[in-house]
Amino acid sequence: MQRKIIIVFLIYICCVFKLQAQQFKAGDIVFQDLHCGPLCDAINAVTKGYQGKDFSHVGIVVNFENQLGVIEAIGSKVQFTSIDAFLNRSVDAQHRPRVIVGRLRKKYQQSIENACSLAIASLGIPYDDRFLPNNDSLYCSELIYLVFLHSPNGKPLFKCQPMTYKQPGSNSYFPAWVNYYAQLKTAIPEGKMGLNPGLISRSRKIKIIYQYGTWLQ
Repeated sequence: MQRKIIIVFLIYICCVFKLQAQQFKAGDIVFQDLHCGPLCDAINAVTKGYQGKDFSHVGIVVNFENQLGVIEAIGSKVQFTSIDAFLNRSVDAQHRPRVIVGRLRKKYQQSIENACSLAIASLGIPYDDRFLPNNDSLYCSELIYLVFLHSPNGKPLFKCQPMTYKQPGSNSYFPAWVNYYAQLKTAIPEGKMGLNPGLISRSRKIKIIYQYGTWLQ
Protein backbone atom coordinates (compact mmCIF):
# COMPACT_ATOMS: atom_id res chain seq x y z
CA MET A 1 0.00 0.00 0.00
CA GLN A 2 2.79 2.40 0.96
CA ARG A 3 4.61 1.66 -2.30
CA LYS A 4 1.44 2.40 -4.27
CA ILE A 5 1.05 5.76 -2.52
CA ILE A 6 4.66 6.68 -3.32
CA ILE A 7 4.20 5.78 -7.00
CA VAL A 8 1.01 7.84 -7.24
CA PHE A 9 2.77 10.77 -5.54
CA LEU A 10 5.72 10.61 -7.98
CA ILE A 11 3.35 10.53 -10.96
CA TYR A 12 1.56 13.56 -9.53
CA ILE A 13 4.83 15.47 -9.09
CA CYS A 14 5.92 14.68 -12.67
CA CYS A 15 2.57 15.88 -14.01
CA VAL A 16 2.77 19.09 -11.96
CA PHE A 17 6.29 19.86 -13.22
CA LYS A 18 5.22 19.17 -16.80
CA LEU A 19 2.23 21.50 -16.37
CA GLN A 20 4.50 24.17 -14.91
CA ALA A 21 6.85 23.91 -17.89
CA GLN A 22 3.90 24.48 -20.21
CA GLN A 23 3.07 27.74 -18.42
CA PHE A 24 6.22 29.45 -19.66
CA LYS A 25 6.09 31.87 -22.59
CA ALA A 26 8.81 33.26 -24.83
CA GLY A 27 10.18 36.43 -23.29
CA ASP A 28 9.66 35.34 -19.68
CA ILE A 29 12.61 36.20 -17.41
CA VAL A 30 13.53 33.44 -14.98
CA PHE A 31 15.45 33.91 -11.72
CA GLN A 32 17.16 31.43 -9.41
CA ASP A 33 19.79 31.19 -6.69
CA LEU A 34 22.58 28.87 -7.81
CA HIS A 35 24.01 28.31 -4.31
CA CYS A 36 27.52 28.72 -5.74
CA GLY A 37 29.12 29.38 -2.37
CA PRO A 38 30.82 32.60 -1.15
CA LEU A 39 30.52 34.38 -4.51
CA CYS A 40 26.75 33.87 -4.68
CA ASP A 41 26.50 34.87 -1.02
CA ALA A 42 28.35 38.10 -1.83
CA ILE A 43 26.03 38.83 -4.76
CA ASN A 44 22.98 38.22 -2.60
CA ALA A 45 24.31 40.40 0.23
CA VAL A 46 24.56 43.60 -1.83
CA THR A 47 21.25 43.47 -3.68
CA LYS A 48 18.04 41.81 -2.59
CA GLY A 49 15.59 40.64 -5.20
CA TYR A 50 11.81 40.55 -5.46
CA GLN A 51 10.22 40.47 -1.97
CA GLY A 52 13.66 40.22 -0.38
CA LYS A 53 14.56 36.95 -2.09
CA ASP A 54 18.10 36.05 -3.13
CA PHE A 55 18.89 35.64 -6.82
CA SER A 56 22.32 34.95 -8.26
CA HIS A 57 21.27 33.95 -11.78
CA VAL A 58 18.83 34.96 -14.52
CA GLY A 59 17.91 33.84 -18.05
CA ILE A 60 15.31 34.44 -20.76
CA VAL A 61 12.78 31.94 -22.10
CA VAL A 62 12.82 31.53 -25.89
CA ASN A 63 11.47 29.21 -28.56
CA PHE A 64 14.59 27.80 -30.21
CA GLU A 65 14.43 25.08 -32.87
CA ASN A 66 10.82 24.31 -31.92
CA GLN A 67 11.65 23.85 -28.25
CA LEU A 68 10.83 26.20 -25.41
CA GLY A 69 13.83 26.66 -23.14
CA VAL A 70 16.11 29.17 -21.44
CA ILE A 71 18.99 31.08 -22.98
CA GLU A 72 21.47 31.95 -20.27
CA ALA A 73 25.06 33.01 -19.79
CA ILE A 74 26.43 30.23 -17.61
CA GLY A 75 29.51 28.04 -17.51
CA SER A 76 31.83 28.94 -20.35
CA LYS A 77 29.36 30.64 -22.71
CA VAL A 78 25.82 31.73 -23.56
CA GLN A 79 23.84 28.54 -24.07
CA PHE A 80 20.37 27.04 -24.47
CA THR A 81 19.00 24.99 -21.56
CA SER A 82 15.77 22.96 -21.48
CA ILE A 83 13.02 24.13 -19.13
CA ASP A 84 13.27 20.90 -17.12
CA ALA A 85 17.03 21.23 -16.67
CA PHE A 86 16.68 24.86 -15.59
CA LEU A 87 13.85 24.09 -13.14
CA ASN A 88 15.72 21.26 -11.47
CA ARG A 89 19.13 22.93 -11.20
CA SER A 90 18.26 24.62 -7.91
CA VAL A 91 15.78 22.94 -5.55
CA ASP A 92 14.41 23.47 -2.05
CA ALA A 93 14.48 21.06 0.89
CA GLN A 94 11.59 19.09 -0.63
CA HIS A 95 13.46 18.87 -3.96
CA ARG A 96 11.04 21.26 -5.67
CA PRO A 97 12.47 23.75 -8.18
CA ARG A 98 13.27 27.15 -6.69
CA VAL A 99 12.58 29.45 -9.63
CA ILE A 100 10.82 32.81 -9.91
CA VAL A 101 9.26 33.74 -13.27
CA GLY A 102 8.77 37.33 -14.41
CA ARG A 103 6.80 38.48 -17.45
CA LEU A 104 7.01 41.88 -19.11
CA ARG A 105 3.99 44.05 -18.46
CA LYS A 106 1.72 44.56 -21.43
CA LYS A 107 3.16 48.01 -22.18
CA TYR A 108 6.59 46.48 -22.88
CA GLN A 109 5.72 43.16 -24.50
CA GLN A 110 6.38 44.47 -27.99
CA SER A 111 10.07 44.18 -27.06
CA ILE A 112 9.88 40.40 -26.67
CA GLU A 113 10.26 39.23 -30.27
CA ASN A 114 13.41 41.25 -30.87
CA ALA A 115 14.83 40.29 -27.47
CA CYS A 116 14.38 36.59 -28.18
CA SER A 117 16.04 36.95 -31.58
CA LEU A 118 19.00 38.75 -30.02
CA ALA A 119 19.26 36.10 -27.29
CA ILE A 120 19.43 33.34 -29.92
CA ALA A 121 22.05 35.32 -31.85
CA SER A 122 24.10 35.51 -28.63
CA LEU A 123 24.49 31.73 -28.33
CA GLY A 124 28.14 30.77 -28.07
CA ILE A 125 29.40 34.16 -26.84
CA PRO A 126 31.99 33.55 -24.06
CA TYR A 127 30.97 33.97 -20.45
CA ASP A 128 32.17 37.24 -18.90
CA ASP A 129 33.99 36.06 -15.77
CA ARG A 130 35.26 39.60 -15.08
CA PHE A 131 31.77 41.17 -15.05
CA LEU A 132 32.84 44.11 -17.21
CA PRO A 133 30.81 45.98 -19.84
CA ASN A 134 31.72 46.00 -23.53
CA ASN A 135 34.36 43.27 -23.57
CA ASP A 136 32.95 40.81 -26.12
CA SER A 137 31.68 38.46 -23.41
CA LEU A 138 28.50 38.31 -21.33
CA TYR A 139 27.45 37.46 -17.79
CA CYS A 140 23.86 36.46 -17.02
CA SER A 141 22.37 39.88 -16.19
CA GLU A 142 24.36 41.58 -18.94
CA LEU A 143 22.73 39.24 -21.47
CA ILE A 144 19.26 40.25 -20.29
CA TYR A 145 20.18 43.93 -20.33
CA LEU A 146 21.52 43.81 -23.89
CA VAL A 147 18.70 41.81 -25.49
CA PHE A 148 16.20 44.34 -24.13
CA LEU A 149 18.45 47.33 -24.78
CA HIS A 150 16.66 48.56 -27.90
CA SER A 151 13.04 48.83 -26.83
CA PRO A 152 10.42 50.42 -29.15
CA ASN A 153 10.68 53.76 -27.32
CA GLY A 154 14.43 53.82 -27.90
CA LYS A 155 15.34 53.52 -24.23
CA PRO A 156 16.92 50.56 -22.37
CA LEU A 157 14.27 48.46 -20.70
CA PHE A 158 16.46 47.90 -17.64
CA LYS A 159 18.85 50.43 -16.10
CA CYS A 160 22.45 49.76 -15.13
CA GLN A 161 23.95 51.16 -11.96
CA PRO A 162 27.40 51.23 -10.35
CA MET A 163 28.25 47.77 -9.05
CA THR A 164 29.84 47.19 -5.67
CA TYR A 165 31.94 44.31 -4.41
CA LYS A 166 32.20 45.67 -0.86
CA GLN A 167 30.52 44.36 2.25
CA PRO A 168 27.43 46.45 3.15
CA GLY A 169 28.24 49.23 5.60
CA SER A 170 31.96 48.74 5.10
CA ASN A 171 34.76 49.92 2.86
CA SER A 172 36.17 46.40 2.71
CA TYR A 173 35.74 44.04 -0.21
CA PHE A 174 34.23 40.61 0.32
CA PRO A 175 37.17 38.17 0.72
CA ALA A 176 35.58 35.95 -1.94
CA TRP A 177 35.86 38.76 -4.52
CA VAL A 178 39.42 39.59 -3.46
CA ASN A 179 40.47 35.98 -4.04
CA TYR A 180 38.42 35.70 -7.24
CA TYR A 181 39.97 38.72 -8.96
CA ALA A 182 43.43 37.88 -7.64
CA GLN A 183 43.19 34.58 -9.49
CA LEU A 184 42.13 36.45 -12.64
CA LYS A 185 45.03 38.87 -12.11
CA THR A 186 42.81 41.88 -12.64
CA ALA A 187 41.51 44.74 -10.51
CA ILE A 188 38.12 44.51 -8.84
CA PRO A 189 35.76 46.56 -11.06
CA GLU A 190 34.27 48.54 -8.18
CA GLY A 191 31.89 51.24 -9.41
CA LYS A 192 31.69 49.95 -12.99
CA MET A 193 28.20 50.10 -14.48
CA GLY A 194 26.34 46.82 -14.46
CA LEU A 195 23.27 44.90 -13.44
CA ASN A 196 22.45 41.88 -11.31
CA PRO A 197 19.47 39.48 -11.10
CA GLY A 198 18.08 41.07 -7.94
CA LEU A 199 17.81 44.50 -9.59
CA ILE A 200 16.06 43.07 -12.65
CA SER A 201 13.58 41.14 -10.49
CA ARG A 202 12.50 44.37 -8.77
CA SER A 203 11.90 46.28 -12.01
CA ARG A 204 8.42 47.76 -12.34
CA LYS A 205 8.46 46.75 -15.99
CA ILE A 206 7.99 43.09 -15.17
CA LYS A 207 5.37 41.25 -13.14
CA ILE A 208 6.31 38.17 -11.12
CA ILE A 209 3.78 35.55 -12.24
CA TYR A 210 5.06 32.26 -10.82
CA GLN A 211 7.03 31.20 -7.81
CA TYR A 212 8.21 27.60 -7.61
CA GLY A 213 9.47 26.02 -4.42
CA THR A 214 10.05 27.44 -0.94
CA TRP A 215 12.31 30.47 -0.50
CA LEU A 216 14.02 31.22 2.79
CA GLN A 217 14.84 34.89 3.29
